[in-house]
Amino acid sequence: MAQESDPRRTAVVMAGTRGLGQACAAELLRGGLEVTVCGRDGERLQQAVAELGAVAGDDAVTGERADVSSTEDVERLVGGAVERYGRLDVLVVNAGGPPPGDFADVSMEDWDTAYALTLRSAVTAIRAAVPAMRERGFGRIAVIGSSSVRRPLEGLVLSNVFRPALTGLVKSLAGDLAPDGITVNMVSPGRIDTERVRTLDERKAQRQGTTAEEVRRGSEAAIPAGRYGRPEELAALVGFLAEERAGYITGQSLLADGGLTPTLP
Repeated sequence: MAQESDPRRTAVVMAGTRGLGQACAAELLRGGLEVTVCGRDGERLQQAVAELGAVAGDDAVTGERADVSSTEDVERLVGGAVERYGRLDVLVVNAGGPPPGDFADVSMEDWDTAYALTLRSAVTAIRAAVPAMRERGFGRIAVIGSSSVRRPLEGLVLSNVFRPALTGLVKSLAGDLAPDGITVNMVSPGRIDTERVRTLDERKAQRQGTTAEEVRRGSEAAIPAGRYGRPEELAALVGFLAEERAGYITGQSLLADGGLTPTLP
C-alpha cells in the first residue's frame, strides 16, 4: 500500500493484537503509517507489538491495553493516539465476535455484551476520531464486519442482529462525513482462518458429533474459492481503503469471502 503524499499518517486499529486486527495493523505499517493497536490481554499485547515492530520498526507501533467494549477505554485509546500523533488519519473499527448461540441459547447479559462489543464500541470510536479527521479534512474509517450483514449465519444470532446494524451506521455516516473528506466503509469477512473461526468450527463439530477438520472440509467445499481466506487478504482491502486514492469510495459494504455469500450487492 503506497502513500502518495505523506508517509507520516497515523492509524488506530482496535483489537489489533491477533487475527484480522493484527493483519490490518501490519498492512498499514507496511504502508508507512504509525499505528496504535489495543488489546485486553497485556501479555498478548506485548507479543503483538513485538511482532508488528518487526514489520516496520518498534518506533512505528504503539500498544495500549484497552477493552473495546468499555466506552472509557475506547475514548482513552483514540484520544491518546490523537494527542500522541497530533492527528489521526485512519481508524479500523474491530472487535472480537459476540458470543455464539441461537436465540434460545443466549442470555440477556449476552445481548448486553454483544451490543457493547459490536455496536457501541464502533459508535464510541468513531465519535472520538471524527473531530481530529475533520480538522485536517481527511479521514479513512474501515469497519470490520461479517458476512452476516448479507446473510444470517447459523448459531450466531447476536452477530446476525448487531453486524447489520453497523451497515446502517456506515451508510448514515458516509453521507454525513463525505463533505469533510472522510470515508466510511465496511469490510466483511466470510470464512477467514482465524482463531474465532476455528473456535466456531470446534463448537459446530461438538454439536454434530464430528471433528473440526470435517467441519472445515465441509465449509471449504461450499466456498467457490475452495478454501478459507487468509487474514492478510482481508487486510489488503482495508489497506487500499485507507489510501488517498480510495477517496471516492464511501458508504460501501464489501465482502471478502471467496464468493461464499450468494447475494446481490
